[in-house]
Amino acid sequence: MIIQKAEFITSLDAYRELTDPPLPEIAAAGRSNVGKSTMLNKLANRHNLARVSGTPGKTRLLNVYRLNDAIHWIDLPGYGFAQASKTEQARWSQRTDSYFSATRSLRLVMHLVDSRHEPTRDDLTMNAFLRKTGLPFVTVATKSDKFSRAQQTKQLHMLARELQVQPWDIILFSGVDGTGIDAVRATVGKATEPAAD
Repeated sequence: MIIQKAEFITSLDAYRELTDPPLPEIAAAGRSNVGKSTMLNKLANRHNLARVSGTPGKTRLLNVYRLNDAIHWIDLPGYGFAQASKTEQARWSQRTDSYFSATRSLRLVMHLVDSRHEPTRDDLTMNAFLRKTGLPFVTVATKSDKFSRAQQTKQLHMLARELQVQPWDIILFSGVDGTGIDAVRATVGKATEPAAD
């Protein structure tokens, strides 16, 4: 899928459908500073569609983008930002939980994890939640440009083992060199294509 048009729509404190009929949704989930905004910018071939920050914890609301006038991309609040207060962390978590409970248009969750490290406890919790609920998801391992090809393979197998997914079901992604962007585009396109009659 090639994104020809992409625009920021709104930030929501609580989820609501924005169109009637609703558009299919792709949700991006991951810890703070894992690269959700970078991946969206790369996907849309825009440098500043989603605001990128070196400071974790910037995504605190449900940020909604519209792609090709046909898809809503939901950027969920980043989890695991230790410097946020417990109250603020609980509020972010509640927004994410309420989104998953309320949406009826979700087609796929892009679960982003940092390929440089073992999954955090929050990563494992999100992964277990997605598997338990049966929500369709794909794991995207970001920042893969930090490794050689051999090291990428090693990290890929470690992540697969820890997250209980198959290595070939993980997309290695880099916002620096573009690794994996074609796989991300294809995955989004397949997840949101109209159902055959």
